[in-house]
Amino acid sequence: MAAINKVILIGNLGRDPEVRYTPNGNAVCNVSVATTRQWKNKESGDKQEETEWHRVVFYDRLAEIAGEYLKKGRSVYVEGRLKTRKWTDKEGKEQYTTEVIATEMQMLGGREGMGGGGGGGAEEGGGYSESPQRSAPAPASRPAASAANRPASKPTTGFDNMDDDIPF
Repeated sequence: MAAINKVILIGNLGRDPEVRYTPNGNAVCNVSVATTRQWKNKESGDKQEETEWHRVVFYDRLAEIAGEYLKKGRSVYVEGRLKTRKWTDKEGKEQYTTEVIATEMQMLGGREGMGGGGGGGAEEGGGYSESPQRSAPAPASRPAASAANRPASKPTTGFDNMDDDIPF
């Protein structure tokens, strides 16, 4: 039987990316992405909210792109797989963490919050993939592909009906 390990996240960065390089020169970028689920309590009718934080790791060229263009608060689409790591802390206690190993990334939203400078197509919300042979996934390319059909007044991100109560 086949197994699938696939994660798709659309959320906001909780902090600026941290880019490091391995001893052999490969880039590694760590980010924290928040996803928020909202619902109404059936009994009281009060609005409820639950925010989940996800550790996301980019490698190689995707790590360099994420480090250059992603900023705290920016909306991002990430596709990847889950990986759990084990290590021993300073007290000798074994620790575990589960991360999303990103294979594709799409910057969402308009130019606001971009920071940085001009990279080909990134200002429009570019899609990037770990493997250059594959194009960005269909859900990730929709915002850029439909940009010509949108009114110029306000970019659509899919989060237009959400409150501005971002927890960071």
